[in-house]
Amino acid sequence: MTNEERTVEKIRAQYEAKEITEVDKLKQLDKEVKRPVKVFSYTFGTAGSLVLGTGMCLAMGVIGSMVGVGVAVGCAGIAMVSSTKAVHDKLLARRKKQYSEKIFEMSDSILNKQD
Repeated sequence: MTNEERTVEKIRAQYEAKEITEVDKLKQLDKEVKRPVKVFSYTFGTAGSLVLGTGMCLAMGVIGSMVGVGVAVGCAGIAMVSSTKAVHDKLLARRKKQYSEKIFEMSDSILNKQD
């Protein structure tokens, strides 16, 4: 098989209808459990970084000479950034508990079909 034929086969395979298996459904459900937690964690951590940076700018006089306010805002940003991992873990544990029954049912049915 030449390189050209392999390329044609790869492109063709991308457009063929694919059968959705039970394993694909299980993977999709797993993604649905984890994706909102990831999005929240990235957003919360980024917001915390921005709050921390704003506090630093205020404290150093870059965008005003409000040292006290800058320190307070910076501490709030530090708290947000520091708590991101703990918040992520709690939210993920809650969502896993919420979806665990369905995940176990689907995985048990897949495993029993293979036996």
